[in-house]
Amino acid sequence: MSQFACKRSSAARVAAVVASIAAAGLLSSPAMASSSDSDRDGMPNRWERAHHLNPRVNDARSDADHDGLRNAAEYRRHTNPRDEDTDNDGDDDGDEVHDGRRSTNVRDADTDNDGVKDGDEDADRDHVANEDEDDATESCRGDDDDADRDGVSDEDENEHGTRVHDADSDDDGVSDGNAVDSHSGKQFEDEDDHAHDRCGTSGHGEDDDDEDEDGGHHGGDDDGGHHGGDDGVDDGGDDD
Repeated sequence: MSQFACKRSSAARVAAVVASIAAAGLLSSPAMASSSDSDRDGMPNRWERAHHLNPRVNDARSDADHDGLRNAAEYRRHTNPRDEDTDNDGDDDGDEVHDGRRSTNVRDADTDNDGVKDGDEDADRDHVANEDEDDATESCRGDDDDADRDGVSDEDENEHGTRVHDADSDDDGVSDGNAVDSHSGKQFEDEDDHAHDRCGTSGHGEDDDDEDEDGGHHGGDDDGGHHGGDDGVDDGGDDD
């Protein structure tokens, strides 16, 4: 084989290797990078679409689920920007990230593996469960979710042995919220009510049932509290 033919063969092999690497996505250019994150908000298009965010609008600083954690932070921490409590431990994602304690992990429902969910723990020993620490300060849009609309917040279902996505867990014809606790004599939906509840008419939270019972809502509105709104939310730091 001539020297020229040898060089030509080597060049062809190099070109083939480069092409295979590019096909595998190991090489990128600014154009390729921008196409994977159209709005350059730090969240890939594919991830935004999967979580029903807009890949053409810079919404990194928005808080889609009103949990106190910005969308960009949800992406970095591998949490769900459409679920205020990704690990379903009763403690909102934003609270777990910002409480400054290592005793709770935002993606681990029972961080210390003691059989008690992080939300039911009392990290600061003030006789208030972690999941209830923010009840008096969170905005009504950040009020505790009630997925099955039975009057019992998702975070409290485990305490009653009821199911988050079943309004009548024991199929007795009475919604879980209206079931009566044999120990306290209260309906399940009212067991965690207290004078500081702010969101009796929040529209989706666990205190929605209290409007008629309590003669109106508890004085809350949709704009107050540390969980903030959709855009420009200040949740305690530049990054999160």
